[in-house]
Amino acid sequence: MSSVPAPTQITTLLRSQNIRHVRLYDADRAMLAALANTGIRVIVSVPNEQLLAIGNSNATAANWVARNVAAHFPAVNITAIAVGSEVLSAQANAAPLLMPAMRYLQNALVAAALDRYIKISTPHSSSIILDSFPPSQAFFNRSLDNVLVPMLKFLQSTGSPLMLNVYPYYDYMRSNGVIPLDYALFRPLPPNKEAVDANTLLHYTNVFDAVVDAAYFAMSYLNVTNVPVMVTETGWPHKGDPSSEPDATAENADTYNSNLIRHVMNSTGTPKHPGVAVPTFIYELYDEDTRPGSTSEKYWGLFDMNGVPAYTLHLTGSGVLLANDTTNQTYCVAREDADPKMLQAALDWACGPGKVDCSALTQGQPCYEPDTVEAHATYAFNAYYHGMGMGSGTCYFSGVAVITTTDPSHGSCVYAGKNGSALLNGTSLAPSSNSTEGGSGAHRAVGDVSALARIVSAALLLSVLLL
Repeated sequence: MSSVPAPTQITTLLRSQNIRHVRLYDADRAMLAALANTGIRVIVSVPNEQLLAIGNSNATAANWVARNVAAHFPAVNITAIAVGSEVLSAQANAAPLLMPAMRYLQNALVAAALDRYIKISTPHSSSIILDSFPPSQAFFNRSLDNVLVPMLKFLQSTGSPLMLNVYPYYDYMRSNGVIPLDYALFRPLPPNKEAVDANTLLHYTNVFDAVVDAAYFAMSYLNVTNVPVMVTETGWPHKGDPSSEPDATAENADTYNSNLIRHVMNSTGTPKHPGVAVPTFIYELYDEDTRPGSTSEKYWGLFDMNGVPAYTLHLTGSGVLLANDTTNQTYCVAREDADPKMLQAALDWACGPGKVDCSALTQGQPCYEPDTVEAHATYAFNAYYHGMGMGSGTCYFSGVAVITTTDPSHGSCVYAGKNGSALLNGTSLAPSSNSTEGGSGAHRAVGDVSALARIVSAALLLSVLLL
């Protein structure tokens, strides 16, 4: 990125957008310090260039954990360590060091009594799966068995997920027209257009599910059946070279990511494992305007470097959502797990300095019942949010508020937004001191990019973390 914001600006954006899970591509101290006490769940990473040292020395691995994990936990809610990135496909000469590095790091977690809280795995490219359709016939590249077999046993014994990077965009681009665009984008297909696995008779309506199930079948071929799949990267570029990348458009990026979020958040699962949510990170949080390669390589972000949405997501029906969905009706509500004292303080602020007209919450008025802090806070938060034009950071309130597409109106109590009204006192309103302005940030980068741009991940975990 040509302009990399400070870590505190990055966490401001994460919190204002209700992003509660991130993947970092290393373990930068300043970034981890900024994430402390935010509640955001964090995957830290061992960069590929550090595998040699860690894979050759138990002491080096112990030092890495002490410096990059133990020193920050539990203030930073670290949930996993990603060891390298696509090592087996991108840096095959380091493959023999992968399992030693993972074992040494696990030893260090056990010694620090952190293994109960933090899992260890390594992200793979989906290219390690051969013959991925039909999924029931998929298998891992047999030349990798000497690494994959012990790795899967390790994941099984430690209760860790198989991390997989899934890119339907590239599958579609490489298929030369064999894969329909609608199939890659999660668009509805007529039954006669669905892909059917002849061996299992399972119907596949999108590439994403087919690749995830291919991983499950490939593991079962090696007699591993109880390791969950976590998708550590997926996404769609919103801009590309019109002549060579015509389907890298904002419309397609919106379609893919919006449909993906709905698919994951609704715990649809896959045809092989229906109802089992697939934890998924979107690549990526920010555009990389100076990234080398094809035009589309620069434009996978949900936001530009200033924190402005690159395009608008359409997430109706997804419940809690990212705040860059501005075309569908959204509401600001109290977070279900919010601390009651913090809720009360935020409610007091909204009805006081925030200039929200809270008269509807008094006894005998339409929004008095239910007489709970959560219900009253939801009314006040939503009125403030709409009175401020649904601006970035106006539904935050020190982390006790969240945006949703579900209308909280009930009976004769109509919430601001349903009829376009917002109940506010006065006209000179400013964002509250406990709201936050959308900042900006960096994300994953591969190659010669600044260290901070490399560490701030390009991902949002959009399902319940199975860790």
